[in-house]
Amino acid sequence: MPKAADVLARWKSPPPEYGPEPYYGIGDGVSDAAIGAELDRLKALGFQAVTAQWGRKLPYAYLSPEYFAFFKRFVAAAKTRDMRIWIVDDAGYPSGFAGGKISEQAPELRMKALVKAGEWTIAGGRSLDVPAPSDLVAVSAFDPASGETRPIESRDGRIRWQAPAGAAWRVIAVTHAFQTSPTRSDTNPTGKKDGTHSLHDYLDPAATARYIEFTHEAYRAAVGDEFGKTILGFRGDEPDYSIPGIPWTGTFLAKFRTLKGYDPAADLPALVQGDQAKLTERQKLVRADYYDVFSRLFADTFFKMQSEWCARYNLQYQVHLNHEEHQIALGKSEGDFFRTMRTVQSPGIDAIWHQIWTDTVSDFPRFGSSVAHLNGRPQAMTESFAAFRPPPPLPIARYVVDEQLARGINLFEFMYIPGGKPTPGFYADPGFPALAAYTRRASYLMSMGRPDAGVAILQSRGTLWTADESADDMFVATERLLSEMQVDYDLVDEDAIGSLLKGDGGRFETLSGNRYRTVIVPMPDLMPAAVVDRLRAFAGSGGKVLFLGRTPPRIVEASYREARPARPGEFAWAAVATDRLTPVPTPPAYPPVAPPPAQMAPAALTAAVRAAVGVEDVELSTPSTALRYTHRQLADAKVFFVFNEAAARLKTSVTLHGAGKRIENWDPATGTARFVASRAAPGGRIVSLELPRYGAQIFVLR
Repeated sequence: MPKAADVLARWKSPPPEYGPEPYYGIGDGVSDAAIGAELDRLKALGFQAVTAQWGRKLPYAYLSPEYFAFFKRFVAAAKTRDMRIWIVDDAGYPSGFAGGKISEQAPELRMKALVKAGEWTIAGGRSLDVPAPSDLVAVSAFDPASGETRPIESRDGRIRWQAPAGAAWRVIAVTHAFQTSPTRSDTNPTGKKDGTHSLHDYLDPAATARYIEFTHEAYRAAVGDEFGKTILGFRGDEPDYSIPGIPWTGTFLAKFRTLKGYDPAADLPALVQGDQAKLTERQKLVRADYYDVFSRLFADTFFKMQSEWCARYNLQYQVHLNHEEHQIALGKSEGDFFRTMRTVQSPGIDAIWHQIWTDTVSDFPRFGSSVAHLNGRPQAMTESFAAFRPPPPLPIARYVVDEQLARGINLFEFMYIPGGKPTPGFYADPGFPALAAYTRRASYLMSMGRPDAGVAILQSRGTLWTADESADDMFVATERLLSEMQVDYDLVDEDAIGSLLKGDGGRFETLSGNRYRTVIVPMPDLMPAAVVDRLRAFAGSGGKVLFLGRTPPRIVEASYREARPARPGEFAWAAVATDRLTPVPTPPAYPPVAPPPAQMAPAALTAAVRAAVGVEDVELSTPSTALRYTHRQLADAKVFFVFNEAAARLKTSVTLHGAGKRIENWDPATGTARFVASRAAPGGRIVSLELPRYGAQIFVLR
């Protein structure tokens, strides 16, 4: 919690730890003689830190003694230039194949999945007698008409079963197999993204330990004396299960039975059969239980193990996932964003393709900043600009930076600068060093103190695991509605509400110190009883709880499968707005087209949100859906980052709420601050606001 004067004294030239950094491929032409020239090139572009990955054309084999000798010289050259390094933890992505060493030296530790091993249609009254597949896990019969499931026991190496009289039945057998998400491995001779180099079994702690041994420990032996100094940490990339089957490890069933109290074997064939739309309601709940267990294992045996290893050596673990912008897909591939990121020191998101442009509305970066706020992390990173189609000119690059700053992101990694090749894209623009300086100063300032969001949107985890698209649409639309109402909010998960946040006098307090006075819950379905209890206590002590669309119809006490119906009057303590919201679609246009219209919310719902939120810290004299903002609290000041997301100029006056007697405008383009005229208002001060199209400003209430 520094004072504003201390921050101002450093922000003209912030430390290198605040970025931005390029994702830099050590490839063509990066010989010993070229190391210094390459780092000087990056520094001339405005970068004081670099995210470094071994590249295909480097003359030293990945993780070889020769490579580490070279990398040690690379680190030494960066140190003489007062630069910092993030180490990409693999030779490509997703993280976890150790440049092919998992497949080559530890094949028994490869990623595993449950897959369909056989399927038979049996007419009513007829019998099945076939050899059982090897490594059989479960076999069941299904009545396609009723959805009834009957488990089948395999005996003497055969599957024998007689169908009841009537309609035909389907029999499905499930086995486990080595399956991997495709890997883009720079050590793959074909250069293709395929399964040649398998990921390790993320759910097996022995496999993750072996991965760390191959990679992290090898770097420690070579350059460990610079850990926590020149080297900031390890950077992971998109660990996920993009597989045809469902995630599996040898201890999964035992863990499941311990956590859920029942054996899911009879329903496993239904879960792997591929058409989730054909699952019965009961099977959907078993699937939710399955992914609940999966997400816990993934968080503990992959992300937590790496975070703890990094912390042991004064490093940070930095990583982003896959599908942050489509949470139902993320639920299938990673289980749960918040759980995986809970222990990560530098949590992140990925902004690629066309996810952020002037014709999109992209609130998903708040997942990265929110998990940082929840868990006391000062920085939330973004990998930005990979595979942008079309490539952005410099003004659009500035827009992409500002849109994420306005949603709490404050550490930027720019993709991609290849070593030994001409500087690509907008990085070669003469104006790019100014953008890098702008980004570094803004990132530094917006990392200081603590976040100040007082509103939380609670994600219903069961929505993801039952693939409830309408509920997820409501969640996304609620994000946008609050942004357009100038509400600074965080996204929170059920673990946080249920146990992790500190409850105090009608507030939930995060490990960062910001306190939520309002919790908004869009379209919940399966709500854990512990979450219901804490929300009830929160409301009883003065906090505001608003359910949008409905109150939870089902309460989870032991398992999703055994969820009970909500009792009449069980949510009488909460406010409810029954109107629905739908997200405004983003046109998949190349090149970009005009931005989509602003969200049109039912008046009753908007009024309910305003009543629950109360007076926000930014209040416009003239309503506008174009202004986005985030803010932070210093020891003696509030910092407001405001951004005009529209193509038209925005001119109005704004009340900045908080204790303060003067307002300053801090300009990250120059690193200067100036006093601006303002007048007193109840609870704050009023200042004139004029933003050009896509313009941003920083106000500090001293």
